[in-house]
Amino acid sequence: GVARLQTQLPLKGQLIGQQTAMQSLGVKGAAGTQRQGTAIPVQAQRTAAVRSPVLLGEQLQGSSIATAPCRKPEHSARAVSTSVARILNEMSTGTGSKSYKSIAETPEWQALKEHKENEIDKLHLRDLMIDERRCMPLIKESEGIYFDFTRQRVTTETMELLLKLAEAAQLPKKIDDMFNGEHINSTEDRAVLHVATRARRDQKIMVDGRNVVPDVWEVLDKIKSFSDKVRNGEWVGVTGKPLKNVVAIGIGGSFLGPLFVHTALKTEPIAARASEGRTLRFLANVDPIDVARALNGLNPEETLVVVVSKTFTTAETMLNARTVRKWLIAQLGPESVAKHMVAVSTNLKLVKEFGIDPENAFGFWDWVGGRYSVCSAVGALPLALQYGFDITQQFLAGANNIDDHFRNMPLDQNLPVLMGLLSIWNVSFLGYPARAILPYCQALSKLAPHIQQVSMESNGKGVDIHGRPLGFDAGEIDFGEPGTNGQHSFYQLIHQGRVIPCDFIGIVRSQQSVYLKGEIVSNHDELMSNFFAQADALAYGKTPEMLRSENVPDYLIPHKTFTGNRPSISVMLPSCNAYTVGQILALYEHRVAVQGFVWGVNSFDQWGVELGKVLASKVRTSMHTSRTRNRMVLSSDGFNYSTTRMMNKYLEGKTQMLYPEGHDTFPVDLLPDSAY
Repeated sequence: GVARLQTQLPLKGQLIGQQTAMQSLGVKGAAGTQRQGTAIPVQAQRTAAVRSPVLLGEQLQGSSIATAPCRKPEHSARAVSTSVARILNEMSTGTGSKSYKSIAETPEWQALKEHKENEIDKLHLRDLMIDERRCMPLIKESEGIYFDFTRQRVTTETMELLLKLAEAAQLPKKIDDMFNGEHINSTEDRAVLHVATRARRDQKIMVDGRNVVPDVWEVLDKIKSFSDKVRNGEWVGVTGKPLKNVVAIGIGGSFLGPLFVHTALKTEPIAARASEGRTLRFLANVDPIDVARALNGLNPEETLVVVVSKTFTTAETMLNARTVRKWLIAQLGPESVAKHMVAVSTNLKLVKEFGIDPENAFGFWDWVGGRYSVCSAVGALPLALQYGFDITQQFLAGANNIDDHFRNMPLDQNLPVLMGLLSIWNVSFLGYPARAILPYCQALSKLAPHIQQVSMESNGKGVDIHGRPLGFDAGEIDFGEPGTNGQHSFYQLIHQGRVIPCDFIGIVRSQQSVYLKGEIVSNHDELMSNFFAQADALAYGKTPEMLRSENVPDYLIPHKTFTGNRPSISVMLPSCNAYTVGQILALYEHRVAVQGFVWGVNSFDQWGVELGKVLASKVRTSMHTSRTRNRMVLSSDGFNYSTTRMMNKYLEGKTQMLYPEGHDTFPVDLLPDSAY
């Protein structure tokens, strides 16, 4: 059990009447289908005795955010949710292993294995693509997005069997449980409700008998008020200058998601005009080089720093925050912290001790996982400061649109469900462990790194939700690069080496249109020509017979043969704007959830990141000892031979072993030869 922190926001106001998603978000001019808002079904209310074990603290005077002291909870006395109580009971009585059946033990799973061996192994995509009756139902168009699944190694029967597998895994119920606030993150006894962070004002989303949507909108309203003041010059720095530069400090989900959205929007014409004269940078890595690059060229008088850490204890983030605070104080004085630094956190005690006014802290909740937090204050605050709150709302509305689709559409028409099921087919049945995310849009260049974390941290598990070892391959190795850059990088392997299913993502209307006189096509048409061609090249390949007909020398035929039969999906968005960026984000988030729900893993914890942190703490202590006592690491320090020797090699290379008397050195100075 880990003591955790939680925000407790008061309910405010009445829910407004039913409106369309964008109207109730206050969005103007967002692309996409407007739909009548529907309240998410309310779960049966729990009693106080089955509330989350999160330790609630006293509400701070004058603040809407409550904090809790970090202390070890008493397991024997704490209450747990009904779902966790059931799992704990099964584990303690031994009934879990008897009553719980892995999805791989179901007839539906076995039917797919047999179907693969008896049917799919004998078919090539060249043959499957000829069948128009097969292809038609594999092309979906919904919410303004065009999906083509025809280049997957599936038949109509395959899709029917996959949908039966989803039913066997109780996928519809698990989706309902997530939206209803059930504690589906059983190892941490938490609800999973990132969908609430982009909910419309008129929606009702319950957690432990409480509608949390008013809480969400209280934070969003606070973000709007603050970002408006900064952007219009009402909130200024300590010297009276407007704050036009923002540095967001955070790591993992506090960095990759907001960076993805920012990169996607900064060349979109409307967003570019809204951000004119402003700068948004991110500082994530504890490497001082990242600090130098984040601060290089910035005037501290015009810089606002956003520190993103739920507990305000994340080691890398807080060291970077202290470094930037020193940079501000050295040039503007200690009073600058209150005007130039704000926080996204729930630990108001540590926020205040750091020097940030708790009134300038923006909260979020324990039911928002880090990698799913971009729609919370984690992403909404820096994005609103850069682009304005209206554009940020459009992004939230796009994500909310796909949430509605995922929640309400039948499985055979549900885009995230189909994406997830086909991925399960590729990974667990066809044996393809990796996936390439290939956006043919430079603005989406940071999509793959973000989804890499969302997918691999969520589903990179070796045991199921009951703690039993998985008896099949699960999880994916995700990577990607925008086309056509990737074509000149790793497509060689994709075409003629390992089979790696691909997600091709194209845009109909480019953010930037260029058509030069004398050229055959526009620059964007040239890009999209490759988008269309690459998917067919992977599917069809090129046979030795085709090469011989082209008089290719026999000795080159093996080298120029393309086996084909390599699966991909193609996705086309009408444009790349705030709304569609929100859509693509939610599509991939829910795709990951579908995989986890069917595989039977907990997609919402991440215990695998803990061990390295613990060992790093031990190394940190030893490093401090060595560099304050002027000695090398000893065998008695508790490290193995290899690590001891490697650490000493590192220390030998330092200009001086002993730390000098502490003084402030700013990486922003880009020192050519650092002794430290």
